[in-house]
Amino acid sequence: MESMRLFSGFLLKLCSFLSIAVCSIAADAFYLGTWKISSAVVAPWVIGPAYDDDTKEMKSLVGKTVVIKTNETVGPGILSCKGPNYRVVDFPANMLFQGAFEEMQRKDKSVDPLKLAAKLGFRGTKWKTLETGCANELDYHFADATTAEFALDNYIYTLKKQ
Repeated sequence: MESMRLFSGFLLKLCSFLSIAVCSIAADAFYLGTWKISSAVVAPWVIGPAYDDDTKEMKSLVGKTVVIKTNETVGPGILSCKGPNYRVVDFPANMLFQGAFEEMQRKDKSVDPLKLAAKLGFRGTKWKTLETGCANELDYHFADATTAEFALDNYIYTLKKQ
C-alpha cells in the first residue's frame, strides 16, 4: 500500500513536470500559427528584371496563407512540408536568406548586409530564424513577432501573423 502511494506521488510529480515542459515548449514556439503572405519584392541579389516564371509564381503566392503546425507546414505547393525538423537560431544580417547577403558582399565589398536587411524591414543586428529542415529548404526569418520573411526563386516574401 505504501509503495502504491509513493508510486502515485511519483506519477503526479512526473505529470506536473511534463505538463510544465510541454507548456514552455509551446510558449517558445512563437512561429506556430497562420501566416498570410502579404507582399513580395524582387530579391536584392537579382540583377536585372526577375524571370517571368518567378514573377508568375510570386503573383500566385501573394495573398495565400501558410499554417505552421508542430508536425507540418501547410501552404500552397512548395511551401507545404510534412514532418519538419524545426530549429530556431539567431542569424546576423549576412546569414539571412541562406547567406545571400554574405555572397553579395563577397562579390562586392561595398555591399552592407545590415543595410540590405534594414531595407527589407529588419531592425537590429540579429533575428530569429526558423530552419524547417524540409526538402524545400525554406527558412523563415522573423523581423518581429508578427512579421516573417522567406526567399523563394528570386523574391523575398513577407508574411504577417493572422
